[in-house]
Amino acid sequence: MKDLQQYLHSRAQLVERALEQYLPADDIVPEILHRSMRYSTLGGGKRLRGILALAAAEAAQGSGEAALPLAAALEMIHAFSLIHDDLPCMDDDDWRRGKPSNHKMFGEAIALLAGDALLTRAFYLLTCLSLPDDAAVVNIVAEVAQAVGSEGLIGGQVVDLQSEGKNVDRATLEYIHRHKTGDLITVALRTGAMVGGAGEDLLASLTTYGREMGLLFQITDDILDVEGDADKLGKPVGSDATQGKATYPALFGMERAKEAARGAAEGAVAALEGLGEDAWPLRELAGYILHRDR
Repeated sequence: MKDLQQYLHSRAQLVERALEQYLPADDIVPEILHRSMRYSTLGGGKRLRGILALAAAEAAQGSGEAALPLAAALEMIHAFSLIHDDLPCMDDDDWRRGKPSNHKMFGEAIALLAGDALLTRAFYLLTCLSLPDDAAVVNIVAEVAQAVGSEGLIGGQVVDLQSEGKNVDRATLEYIHRHKTGDLITVALRTGAMVGGAGEDLLASLTTYGREMGLLFQITDDILDVEGDADKLGKPVGSDATQGKATYPALFGMERAKEAARGAAEGAVAALEGLGEDAWPLRELAGYILHRDR
């Protein structure tokens, strides 16, 4: 029987070591900027996006090792988004992963610039991918850029901010979730598979899987902000309600939110039908995210 926890632990360690290697050392000028970048990127987090990239490369019967620069780049992009998300002008959160948010440690200006530096460092890393076909590297860079930009993660963040304190409909809520959270998850899968040499059929399956997993992750995040344990989450609960955030529990109630999460998990697993044994971590991850407590 496959052990998902062992798999996640081993892959997270690989991603963590890659981040240690690819981030600038904290004694390189300007030291405060590099300390800030490392503070928010290293030593915490599930490494889900990096792990998904490795798992997708393996599902395509490619090398997870070859996907490590991609995995590290995706985690840097995720860290950039969290640093900016925590800023007073955004969600104004003082805690992240059980420690003070970046701007509480380094000030708002350095936090803002650390996020910028992580995003640009990530794209530099993507150009370091060693693939037989240079066109594949260009395609990966393009897909990540699209997923992060104004029609992806950042666009989802904007609509999330605009929706605070308002009664939003389901279409708006799903737009926020699919872009703010889902696009980076989907592109991790697609580009990881591209590193592994995936064909169009596998990419289509992983795209559907990624969209369902992105929705699942954000719905469970919404639920945990109501029912979660602050000690396990590493941040206070209840902030969504305080800020008037558009969430599944707020719009539909807790029971329907949980039903939607179960439906997304089932949709994710169904998208993998026909894939071989190499895709087992992706199948197991749907249940893991559905029942997560952090």
